[in-house]
Amino acid sequence: MLMKKFCRCAELFLFVYLWQRKITQSMRIKEICAEMELMAPLSLQEDYDNAGLQVGDPEKELTGVLLTLDVTTDVVKEAHAKNCNLIVAHHPLIFRGLKKIVPQSDVQRSVMLALELGIAIYAAHTNIDNAANGMNAKIAQKLGLKNFRTLCPSYDKYLKLVTYVPKNKVEQLDKALFDAGAGCIGNYDCCTYRSQGEGTFRAKSEECHPYVGKVGAIHTEPEIRYETVLPEYLREKVTRALLEAHPYEEPAYDFYSLTKTSANGTGGVGDLAQEMTEADFLNHVKDVFKIPVVRHTAFLNRKIKKVAFVGGAGISFLHEALASKADVFLTSDIKYHDFFLAENKILIADFGHFESEQYIKETFFDIIRKKIPNFVIQISEINTNPINYL
Repeated sequence: MLMKKFCRCAELFLFVYLWQRKITQSMRIKEICAEMELMAPLSLQEDYDNAGLQVGDPEKELTGVLLTLDVTTDVVKEAHAKNCNLIVAHHPLIFRGLKKIVPQSDVQRSVMLALELGIAIYAAHTNIDNAANGMNAKIAQKLGLKNFRTLCPSYDKYLKLVTYVPKNKVEQLDKALFDAGAGCIGNYDCCTYRSQGEGTFRAKSEECHPYVGKVGAIHTEPEIRYETVLPEYLREKVTRALLEAHPYEEPAYDFYSLTKTSANGTGGVGDLAQEMTEADFLNHVKDVFKIPVVRHTAFLNRKIKKVAFVGGAGISFLHEALASKADVFLTSDIKYHDFFLAENKILIADFGHFESEQYIKETFFDIIRKKIPNFVIQISEINTNPINYL
């Protein structure tokens, strides 16, 4: 009986192992990168940043994913020990150009070790900071804020695509363009506008192979004027999809530039469910973000209800925090003289760079879990915070 149970357990273990190997072998590193960039497009990163795949071959089959805030040699070793050949980090390992790859710094040693062990490194930094459902949303969730909105919204560049297609090919065009990322407006997708009309054309030579009509004759075709929108960075991808799906050899199409206020942007602002004293609120921040010390300006003896914040270094957004009528502004890396900028108008508190961003790993987890729901995703056990408190 004991032997039968052992054999049954062994069979079950082998089945799960082979099943996971099958999933792994069908998944490539580039697919995880693409999923990350659906959530946080690289176009959202700041000019100084270096987000995206930094080390490794995107075509390699995925064996595992390790999530971390920073990449160090110890994190690379941990990934190897856990059979993860992709590290997804918040802070880029390669921030500025490396002129040589020699073991002179931890960055260089980490790159060398990752290449030696066949581990790819991907960074989602200011692009996920600025994404609508990225860093800002996670901090607001952890603080328990209601009525959340972006503190400093960006102006996204969009395009309106206009083309003309026979009625019986509209569904075919829909699928191709929607799959390429067109047609999304806020929380709605598959958005188009269609109007009916007639198009005329003539195939001029025998080299033409018109979908309808005859060579040398003017043809009139009932068509749909088809309009949809897309982010500017998807222009090339959507154009390819249009040309592949459209039945005409040379379809007519135009792009029109649009700009609109976005839910993307820097920082966030929201309301506490119940107002707190200043001391109680800062203790709440300490508990949530596991901070031993919070540096802050003098108490103003006011209740805290509206909270503005920027994860990481964000004191340059104090003006926006004041404009939002927030009672407190949370950010990190605040210098001595920056605290004077409060001028008794707002409570300013520093809740730590590492501490403010630590929960982005949960967002990474959720993004990748949607792509590979039956795959083990590891969160690094190494504390990469370079700051210690005594």
